[in-house]
Amino acid sequence: MKQDKTVFFKKSEVLPFVEIRQASLSTACYHAHSHDEFSFGVIDSGIADYHNLNQRNRIGAGDTVTINPADIHSCNPMAGDWSYRMLFVQTNWIGQLQSEMLNIDSIDYQPFSEVLNRSPQSYQQFQLLFTSLLNEANPLAAESLLIQYLQQYFLIKNPEKNDSVNIRKVKELISDQLNINHSLKDLAKESGLSRCHLIRSFKQSYGLSPHAYQLDERIKQAKRLLKSGHSLIDTSHLLGFADQSHLQRNFKKRLAVTPKQYQAFFI
Repeated sequence: MKQDKTVFFKKSEVLPFVEIRQASLSTACYHAHSHDEFSFGVIDSGIADYHNLNQRNRIGAGDTVTINPADIHSCNPMAGDWSYRMLFVQTNWIGQLQSEMLNIDSIDYQPFSEVLNRSPQSYQQFQLLFTSLLNEANPLAAESLLIQYLQQYFLIKNPEKNDSVNIRKVKELISDQLNINHSLKDLAKESGLSRCHLIRSFKQSYGLSPHAYQLDERIKQAKRLLKSGHSLIDTSHLLGFADQSHLQRNFKKRLAVTPKQYQAFFI
């Protein structure tokens, strides 16, 4: 069967409860339908007619749409083609996240309150999240970005104490075990805090999310290993990077040179 090259679907390799969809210069139209999952995404180009329940909006590049499970909706180009990206997140995962936000045992789920967001910041955050889900090998990075993105829609006011001791325990665990790709769930368990509160408080305390802090520590240690003569493949392995390209990409982002170029100045 011939594949439609204007669209692709993919299950996230790092977060299997997330499905990814992208359409590029598509002319496809859709009948009214619904999804079992929470779905949200952005328009990259073109203009479309967006129906969600009783609301109708004309949407274009830079707009974000949000769709609750079982909400009947349709979204079709007004003229010509359009490009868009969508994420579909399993409802039970969202419900669990929201129960952590409320600090209760369970919650069905809190729906999106709006069907449309025109904030440029939301578009940029989606871009970062989408790229991470496609390219990031570390679940800690992808799940942290997903939670941070969703907090703008599901931020439930529930005061939590600032537990600096437990936040420091997470920092020390990351620093002492740079070769281990800890999950966000494991770090939250270590701290005794919810995943949302851990991300927020860690960043308040250290200026970086747990994953960004881990990357920063890994790159600093990579510099030491490279200067002492370790190969790129050994350095990648010792520090828990998925492969050499993963190390190289993150190294260059921070030092503007590749690991080999950096090592050449010292060896």
